[in-house]
Amino acid sequence: AWARHRVFAEAIWDAIDVWGQGGSLRHNIKNRADRSFAVSAISTGDDEARKIRAYCEDIAGVTLGVGLGMSLPGTPEWDRNFRIGHMGHLNVPMVIGVLGAIDAAMKAHNIPHGSGALEAASARIAKG
Repeated sequence: AWARHRVFAEAIWDAIDVWGQGGSLRHNIKNRADRSFAVSAISTGDDEARKIRAYCEDIAGVTLGVGLGMSLPGTPEWDRNFRIGHMGHLNVPMVIGVLGAIDAAMKAHNIPHGSGALEAASARIAKG
């Protein structure tokens, strides 16, 4: 189970890295060694996280976490942060599905981002 959590975490981290190459998405924890295998915290540009969360929930049926310790809805912190949980009873379709929903949300809202994130994630999963 721990090995699976590590692989899924690293797959999600790889996707975030790729998205960040063409846009504002970035890890809240820059150093990979300091990140949790349970959840990834992501920062975005102004209002991008709110749009991504809303699309994922309303259109894709995926609920993304809000930034822990963030202010109330409508504040700049709320609108620029989200979390992806990746620990527990997960499988490959769940991980690729949430990444696909986020990718579609960015496309739907014309949020700049690097391409190839799902390919990077699936390559990491394939390596194990």
